[in-house]
Amino acid sequence: MFKKILIANRGEIAMRIIRTCKEMGIKTVAIYSTADSESLHVRFADEAVCVGPAPSNESYLKTANIIAAAEITNADAIHPGYGFLSESSKFSKLCEEHNIKFIGDSSEMINKMGDKASAIATMKSAGVPTIPGSEGLLESLEEAKKTAKKIGYPIMIKATAGGGGKGMRAIWGPDEIEKAWDSAKAESLTSFGNDEMYMEKLIQNPRHIEIQIVGDSYGKACHLSERDCSIQRRHQKLIEETPSPFMTEELRKSMGKSAIKAAKFIKYEGAGTIEFLVDNKRNYYFMEMNTRIQVEHPITEQVIDFDLIREQIKVAAGIHISGKSYLPKMHSIECRINAEDPDNDFRPCPGQIQTLHFPGGHGVRVDTHVYSGYIIPPFYDSMIAKLITTAQSREEAINKMKRALDEFLIEGIKTTIPFHRNLMDNPDFIKGNYTTRFIESLSS
Repeated sequence: MFKKILIANRGEIAMRIIRTCKEMGIKTVAIYSTADSESLHVRFADEAVCVGPAPSNESYLKTANIIAAAEITNADAIHPGYGFLSESSKFSKLCEEHNIKFIGDSSEMINKMGDKASAIATMKSAGVPTIPGSEGLLESLEEAKKTAKKIGYPIMIKATAGGGGKGMRAIWGPDEIEKAWDSAKAESLTSFGNDEMYMEKLIQNPRHIEIQIVGDSYGKACHLSERDCSIQRRHQKLIEETPSPFMTEELRKSMGKSAIKAAKFIKYEGAGTIEFLVDNKRNYYFMEMNTRIQVEHPITEQVIDFDLIREQIKVAAGIHISGKSYLPKMHSIECRINAEDPDNDFRPCPGQIQTLHFPGGHGVRVDTHVYSGYIIPPFYDSMIAKLITTAQSREEAINKMKRALDEFLIEGIKTTIPFHRNLMDNPDFIKGNYTTRFIESLSS
């Protein structure tokens, strides 16, 4: 087992990893930017190293500084959390070259599954259902037009290096394709330094359902059931729940088998997520794979009583997994609490938290790094907390979430708490009747 782990991240996920490491008897090293010097992960880690100024490209993405911090503190492993360098094949390779274990996937695996066009081709070979689309990357606008005509509109063009909805465009007819092609490529190049595109048939009003998987270096793989992530705004997840209210026993069994088939085919090691789009007839299609821990992992932990961070660390240390798959025993919902103003197009709202009160009680979990007096910097993601409620039934979990949101007080900044509270009263949400276009439908 590792003696000391450096956490190459910040915020609530850094705190989450620190807690599990302490329970496992593993020393921790926090890294931080000058803007995060007063953050809780700096205070609660055993050691802390400043890796640069506030901008992330000068600190949390500065690989040379992070490797140096690991070396001067004698850390034998690095946990990247999610975001930042968690899916960087170059960073994974750099860790390997410096004899530091990257608690994530190898550079080869990240390249194979991180490139979305390549991942789709791999899943086709594995026998996992995929969305009809282009055969690999599109070389030109003319090829895109021909492919769209062959597939049939509506279609979706996507950046192969994309994520978070960037570099994606829905196209409903041939008169829209040129403008969408140019803007998607430009956005992808700006966001990811890569403007390569591929195309898929647009699945209208789908559910976004993902399967949590874990694999080890001995060929074993299992799934930990599903999460429904369909409540999104501009492809950014807002609320997740498990089990999905759309799920049937037959569909869960089939999707679970496909996820395990995918994991074994690529010899996957660690915690990962196979993401699917599911149409209204419950046909499902592989969308992408995330080779890291997910933001929404707590709801899976809650319904199967399982520490995913601990499992990640154990697999990275070469320990066998049981290979047993899990089914949800309870119901859990997660609301992402963002420092944003829902009344002003969800604009980020950095600033100082003047008053803070967390909800509590049975079945309520808050993952966060903020405290009263904390200054939210303007340089990073606006998520400041995750509120998770767990109960015996979906109805109880929703009622518990309503009560918890009412207790969650943050003054000094705008947050998405009122937005989530209103959503909990929405009749369609209560019925589980929603798709990825649900939030858009509220404003139309």
